Amino acid sequence: MQQTADSFLRLVKIMDELREQCPWDKKQTIHTLRPLTLEETYELADAITDNDWKGIREELGDMLLHILFYARIGKEEKQFSLDEVINGICEKLIFRHPHIYGDVKVTDEEDVKRNWEKLKMKEGKKSVLSGVPPSLPAVVKATRIQEKAKQVGFEWDNKEDVWKKVEEEIGELHEAIAEGNQAHVEEEFGDVLFSLVNYARFLQVDAEGVLEKTNKKFIYRFQQMETIAIAQGKKLENLTLAEMDAIWNEVKKQNTHT
Repeated sequence: MQQTADSFLRLVKIMDELREQCPWDKKQTIHTLRPLTLEETYELADAITDNDWKGIREELGDMLLHILFYARIGKEEKQFSLDEVINGICEKLIFRHPHIYGDVKVTDEEDVKRNWEKLKMKEGKKSVLSGVPPSLPAVVKATRIQEKAKQVGFEWDNKEDVWKKVEEEIGELHEAIAEGNQAHVEEEFGDVLFSLVNYARFLQVDAEGVLEKTNKKFIYRFQQMETIAIAQGKKLENLTLAEMDAIWNEVKKQNTHT
């Protein structure tokens, strides 16, 4: 524990020194840091998706630096101190875990989530959905919305009923396509995606995570297809769809694990 504390204080000291002495660090504001923080967050997400533990460790360090950077600026602006940031989260965690720090009894993680939402409402939240950040990626946001609605009982009974809803939404999409109303098509397509995210949740599948894995798999296979075409002295744009499909299937056979 002391070693961890010493490491943390070392980083705090370095952050202070950079802010006071480095021309680049001195110029940064919360607004110039924001896009960099988003980039670091996605880099961490990529490392997690790839099970890259070395990368996760490195990206966590970058994220920790950003936290200290914001805290330093907050202190300079006389808004808050690093101590207030740390103690604030400590108090929040203690308050929201009465089953650990109080006498509340829970039986499973779902009880914990329900209590969490009830306590957030006591803190002044006007809606159970108010804690969902507007800037979240749409698939992640859909999952969080559904999870939060579940905590107040707005939930399907079983995955079979959820799949029926998916099929219902797909049927409505087909009707909209037949109508030729683009606005209606877009609305119904959104409903299909939302219902599929819901079904993924019932399957205990991270919709965002598995979609990203599929993205990576497609990129890998497509680039392999490009490599094979080049090796054959060809360009993809000059191949027929049937020829590209044949190479694609060859790549799939060679890399069934990807």
